[in-house]
Amino acid sequence: MSIAITGGTVLVEGLERHDLMLEDGLIAGFARAGGARLTLDATGLLVLPGLVDCHGDAFERHIMPRPRVAFDIDLALKDADRALLASGITTAFHGVTWSWEPGLRGAENARALAEAIARLQPELGADTRFHLRHETFNLDAEPQILAWLAEGRVGVLAFNDHTEGTLKTRHRPDKIGKMVERTGLSTEAFMDLVETVYARKSEVEGSIARLAAAARAAGVTMFSHDDMTPDMRAWYRSLGVTVAEFPIDEATARAAADHGEAIVFGAPNVVRGGSHTGCPSAEAMVRAGLCSILASDYYYPALALAPFLLARRGAASLAEAWALVSRAPAQALGLDDRGVIAPGKRADLVLVEEGPHPRVVATIAAGRLVHLADQRLLA
Repeated sequence: MSIAITGGTVLVEGLERHDLMLEDGLIAGFARAGGARLTLDATGLLVLPGLVDCHGDAFERHIMPRPRVAFDIDLALKDADRALLASGITTAFHGVTWSWEPGLRGAENARALAEAIARLQPELGADTRFHLRHETFNLDAEPQILAWLAEGRVGVLAFNDHTEGTLKTRHRPDKIGKMVERTGLSTEAFMDLVETVYARKSEVEGSIARLAAAARAAGVTMFSHDDMTPDMRAWYRSLGVTVAEFPIDEATARAAADHGEAIVFGAPNVVRGGSHTGCPSAEAMVRAGLCSILASDYYYPALALAPFLLARRGAASLAEAWALVSRAPAQALGLDDRGVIAPGKRADLVLVEEGPHPRVVATIAAGRLVHLADQRLLA
């Protein structure tokens, strides 16, 4: 299908006035050609690269909107897809946590999500991929993960450890309450399970090393989640883990930056004005050159809003801030066909109306109009 986009202000190197022609799912050029099947009048709108979300787990709320109230996974993923597109997200890595716990983040759900994401991909508007958030104490999952890596099912492999933190907060119901609720266990049974899992701590490093070797062989990008120290980052670096996701302090983020590694912080952190867990301010990290990627984390709309807020606050130009949610994540994930507006690139675009809360008016994914919030664009 061919689409002409006219009258818009397009983000190339900077914001420039251009018409765009899209053909066969790609950006054909910066001029309007004749014969387009659809023309969109983008006068007064920004035309920006589609958002590349390297880590979003808000889809979990579509599966389980209330504790112990679950919906069909296919239904939930299709509903989440509509939310993604309305937020301008054209490439989505669903952060699927596979933990040692039962319930929402247990083995059955992880396997079902892996299968459903692969099966539903042709139906979804966003290019939706599997970001496996592997809880490192979940040692029994290793054979399945090795198989998935060999089969090409995993888009990102992230190493997470929430076991140690759970033990430290075992006597704080406000901290472990949500975890207990999503498992369906009693608090006593949950804590017994934690102790049993933690007893195998000596096996964890060897399992991580084997999985990292398999991911390297498969060409899968790896993230380390919540790196606690520069030494922890250095250890993961030695295994080929190239992306630091939510480093816990500035020193650890700086250690990653000193080695030219990608550093991910959450867009909700920017929108809310800081971390809800006491971790570094994403805006401060952007200003310091210690954040190269923003992710939606737990709230899809934050990803499109955060760059505008960073620009308004003087933390970065809009072009620089938008690169955090488009070009930079695409590069870190090896997706060289997207993240920028240029001839020959995948036609992933978002048309945005500026304002106090910038509005995603239209989303185009692989040259298809997949979200339209204002019929006035139809010329």
